[in-house]
Amino acid sequence: MSVQNLLVELFVEELPPKALKKLGESFASLIAQSLKGQGLVAEGAALTSFATPRRLAVHIEGVTARAADKALRVKLMPVAVGLDAAGQPTAALLKKLAAAGLGADAPLERAPDGKAEALYANTVQAGASLQQGLQAALLDMLKALPIPKVMSYQLADGWTNVNFVRPVHGLVALHGAEVVPVELLGLQAGRSTQGHRFEATQPRVELAHADDYARQLCEQGAVVASFAERRELIRSQLEVAGAKLGLKPIQDEALLDEVCALVERPNVLSCQFEQEFLAVPQECLILTMKANQKYFPLLDAHGRLTRHFLVVSNIQPQDASAIVQGNERVVRPRLADAKFFFDQDRKRTLESRVSGLAKVVYHGQLGSQGERAERVRAIAHAIVNQLREATVPYTVEAKDQFDVLDAKVQQAARLAKTDLLTDMVGEFPELQGVMGGYYARHEGLKDGVAIAIEDHYKPRFAGDALPRNHTGTVLALADKLETLVGLFGIKQLPTGDKDPFALRRHALGVMRILVEKNLPLSLPALVDAALGAFPEDMLTHAEAREDLLHFAYERMTGALREQGYSSQEVDAVVALRPPRWGEIPKRLAAVRAFAALPESAALAAANKRVGNILKKSEDAPVALQAALLREPAEQHLGAALGEVEPVATRLFDSGEYAASLRELARLREPVDAFFDGVMVNAEDAQLRANRLALLRQLHLAMNRVADLSRLAQ
Repeated sequence: MSVQNLLVELFVEELPPKALKKLGESFASLIAQSLKGQGLVAEGAALTSFATPRRLAVHIEGVTARAADKALRVKLMPVAVGLDAAGQPTAALLKKLAAAGLGADAPLERAPDGKAEALYANTVQAGASLQQGLQAALLDMLKALPIPKVMSYQLADGWTNVNFVRPVHGLVALHGAEVVPVELLGLQAGRSTQGHRFEATQPRVELAHADDYARQLCEQGAVVASFAERRELIRSQLEVAGAKLGLKPIQDEALLDEVCALVERPNVLSCQFEQEFLAVPQECLILTMKANQKYFPLLDAHGRLTRHFLVVSNIQPQDASAIVQGNERVVRPRLADAKFFFDQDRKRTLESRVSGLAKVVYHGQLGSQGERAERVRAIAHAIVNQLREATVPYTVEAKDQFDVLDAKVQQAARLAKTDLLTDMVGEFPELQGVMGGYYARHEGLKDGVAIAIEDHYKPRFAGDALPRNHTGTVLALADKLETLVGLFGIKQLPTGDKDPFALRRHALGVMRILVEKNLPLSLPALVDAALGAFPEDMLTHAEAREDLLHFAYERMTGALREQGYSSQEVDAVVALRPPRWGEIPKRLAAVRAFAALPESAALAAANKRVGNILKKSEDAPVALQAALLREPAEQHLGAALGEVEPVATRLFDSGEYAASLRELARLREPVDAFFDGVMVNAEDAQLRANRLALLRQLHLAMNRVADLSRLAQ
């Protein structure tokens, strides 16, 4: 059989840039997987995907012209149905044989199928030809390609309508140097494609061989077909162009992907705008250049925006001055708009906008942004009080500090949402919070309040920075808790991969603030404070509290595993649902240290055994009576527990979790001896209850830091 490399290309009208990378990868993988499933491609065959604004393509190595035949054992039907009393085939069996492509004289085999004796036939399934297999693969791809929005268009016959992401104008299918005669979307496969709209050396590129695709497109078509290669080419050109000016282009992987999806022959050019625009906050200028123009702003060594920016052109003329001047002319009104918004917004104070929040709907069931701001204020006040209560010893100086913090938090909470009413945020919603901070500083508000307003949405995404000061930390916690409790309270929960209100992100934000700031706050108490900020009749979901806590601990579990902790370590700690999340890293470190001790495996197994015994025992606790410890092994365990438990408890209470578990490791020998020499379920009810009390005390002592039974293999 002929084994050659295969190339398939769809030549299309301009594809949506934000979807191109995923479309290219899916196009390649779907075709390859279908061919592998049909036996036309080996499982480890190399695969190369190509994607440009006007084409999707894949190159697959080692594709055979015909798949190998397969020996099949076909189950037909039960013997009782397929054969009559004389052992002759019934009409039902003959019909089944015909459907399987077998004659009445086909050799049959009788074998049990688990329920009764059944008839089987051995046959050979002819392997698919490449034409058949590729045709099926293309149709499979068409059904499964993740098209963001399907477009319906008419074929050349003027009657037939087909659906695809964009109209398709060419299909290439080459097996080595031979065309595979398949068709798709009204097109017959060939070897001809098109290069760059303006810079190709010839109108059409006739592909000689599947392996020549990338080279011929580059040399004759002036197209860099590989998305990955084109992306790296743009990145290197950006770095070189920036270095010539002593500057660095802004790092934005999503923008790089989008720009890569807009060009087939990248050419980076340097442009600049007027110095006066730098008076506008750089976040505004950067956002308008990236979002509206797809430009790469240039930053100086201190991360400050400069008047220079980079453009990725799709052509490479000898004189690029017209392109440079055109882009400089286009960006000017965008920056002028940003400057106008900034100047206009500063004519009104944030305080003057507070009343306007009552007219902005937050959610149909949760009221206005004004009501939301008041709830955030109430939650923030409760958080300050919880911090106040957790401060020991509580001095006059501490009282003054918390009073000042509360005043700052209340002011920041009152003003935090007012920038939603500004022109700048109306144009660029991504700048909410950021612009509030700028306008607060312009009004002369204390820097702590301005920073809190700016930071109260943080962390906005995975890896984002946390709020920079105490005021911002409290406000960010209050804002996220208000969102979580409110939406859980009206049963707007995330489902599957759908999370329209980003509740998973909010929960992880709460987790990061509590853990990384090591705050002495209880999550259940925080949720209760947030629930208390809502009117009783607003939240309709009675189980909102428990559902939210369950959701939060699940998010915590997933996040900790992603950070490199083992499932056993995480499960051991989270199983206890520790209320103070700031302590969780210390607990995890203690569990990891305990697991490394030679005694850990035996104690974990014993702890699991104790837990199982106690689950089956009476619920009513019984006080341990030393006089009823009759057997030497239980006396030894009781004495060891009396010696170890107070020390372990003292260490636990002082936050020395690793030391507390090390102390408990001393119990291995007496615990092992107890289970070897003592019958827990003694016939004497008094003895049995006392032994269960001993185990209950042991279980309580061993599971303060974590549920050690989760470490058992």
